[in-house]
Amino acid sequence: MSTDKEPKEKKKKGGGMLLKLAIPVVLLGLGGGGVYGLVAAGVIGGGGHEKVKEDNNPKLVRKGEVDPFAAKGGEGGHGEEGGPPEVEGDGGSEYKTSYFTFSEEFTSNLKNSDALVQISLACSTRRDGRVLIWLKKHELAIRSALLNVLADTPEEDIASLEGKERLQKRLTKAINDVLTKEEGFGGVDEVYFKSFLMQ
Repeated sequence: MSTDKEPKEKKKKGGGMLLKLAIPVVLLGLGGGGVYGLVAAGVIGGGGHEKVKEDNNPKLVRKGEVDPFAAKGGEGGHGEEGGPPEVEGDGGSEYKTSYFTFSEEFTSNLKNSDALVQISLACSTRRDGRVLIWLKKHELAIRSALLNVLADTPEEDIASLEGKERLQKRLTKAINDVLTKEEGFGGVDEVYFKSFLMQ
């Protein structure tokens, strides 16, 4: 009987050794497959199949930086030739300020009044030159929106300094609304009166 027990013990030892080797190999395979699955799903690592959406909106331009979208040779967005395209200085903001002057004056009736207003406008941006290009490109649509704002302004609103400041904010919003509708981004910081005549 002792001869029958010996082969059984050998079988157990041989089968146990194979099992001991197979378990780590299987676990290693599962672990590698799991890691691959997590990387492919984008949970870990940068190998996901989804592309990160890049922000293509105009960027703020610091003083001293080169604006890759700046107009070359006096073209591309300044309503008035010879006007200052950008201003750099030591004080104030750390960003460049670029200006756009509308090519014509704006003349409009005021709301519920016989009074007329005639203004000349400019606006500023601290964003790259794309905003200036868009202002020039969509000047007609912007002019229409600005004339609507003027026609919806009561005479008493622009008789005071505070009323004129509110009007400037409404004009800025109107410009940014047109640019956002047409280009997906506004970018105009402020509107300035170059001349203001009410009669």
